Amino acid sequence: MTASPSPPADPVRTLYVEHHSWLQTWLRGKLGNTFEAADIAHDTFVNVISSGMAARIEQPRPFLATVAKRLVIGHYRRRVLERAYLDALALLPEDLAPSPEERVIAIESLQAVDQVLDALAPKAREAFLLAHLEGLSYAAIAERLGVSMTSVKRYLMQAHRQCFLLALA
Repeated sequence: MTASPSPPADPVRTLYVEHHSWLQTWLRGKLGNTFEAADIAHDTFVNVISSGMAARIEQPRPFLATVAKRLVIGHYRRRVLERAYLDALALLPEDLAPSPEERVIAIESLQAVDQVLDALAPKAREAFLLAHLEGLSYAAIAERLGVSMTSVKRYLMQAHRQCFLLALA
């Protein structure tokens, strides 16, 4: 009787079993917080699974560390953004303060806009911020950035397109 060949190992399972503990320990050392380390380790593996790359990873630990570092950066960016929003709210009179539900919605919206802006080219991002936060005209933005008004229009169209796509999502 011949032995039947065993099914191929699941690359995600193998990756998880062999490296999850290491990744979580590594993250705990970086973050100093067991719970955040567990969350980011989980999110790292979710990213790997959704990318479909688990079977092609040749050096798992450097790969996982790179994915985790990006998630840590995003985590800190969200924290800074949330802190800035809450600090701004603290300056409002109590009767104008939004409800806890409105705060959550606002923070999620700010984080989404931050992601959109981060994906833009630097001049497109700056043009968007100058137009919408400082209320500058196209001519003033062009002068500030050292570009033509046509470029400013193109930058703002790119930014608005990304915001529109975010709104559709």
